[in-house]
Amino acid sequence: MATGSLFLLTEVSAIAGAVLYRPLLGAADGRLAQGADTRALLGVLCEVVLVAAVAGTGAALFPVLRRHGEALALGYAFGRLLEAAVIALGIASVLALVTLRRDAGAADGADVALRAVHEWTFLLGPNIALGLNTVLLAYLAYRARLVPRVIAVLGLVGGPLICASAVAVMFGAYAQLSVVGSVAALPVFAWELGLAGWLIARGFGPGASAAPRADAA
Repeated sequence: MATGSLFLLTEVSAIAGAVLYRPLLGAADGRLAQGADTRALLGVLCEVVLVAAVAGTGAALFPVLRRHGEALALGYAFGRLLEAAVIALGIASVLALVTLRRDAGAADGADVALRAVHEWTFLLGPNIALGLNTVLLAYLAYRARLVPRVIAVLGLVGGPLICASAVAVMFGAYAQLSVVGSVAALPVFAWELGLAGWLIARGFGPGASAAPRADAA
């Protein structure tokens, strides 16, 4: 139940942070809308919660996943730490941007650079790193029957899809916050919600406490 709650918390805090950042990141010519800096700081707090929840899922799942493949379990745990670290870098860029935009004499070039840092960390962390971590966890969950196959398949489809979408965004095919980008993220979103709901309601399947069979390995 605790692990499922952490997954649910990642979704809620990520969405809340993105919504609260919009007035700051979208401000034209360095001009802040009324209360935009306060909203951005609230968004920072949401993303601090996100960082803790992302790292927490890796730590919480490691004891279960290591029974079904220690190398992959370690890869998932460290992958989640990497994802959390990239998100934390994006948080630092937003805090710097708040300071810069409170200074009326700030240079526009620095302002643009900080927005770019946040956009790239958003692409590398909650997209590419998330996609790779999703594939690892979904593969282990599918192989060990830790959750229903339909949920695991969502992760196996959604992980590569969001990685491919991030690469397309990187090369300018379309904007990340676009209809195509949002559609590409839907399977991963459904995977995390489905996984969270299942873990809260039912927990892991019977394979969670069993050692992997020799033929499965």
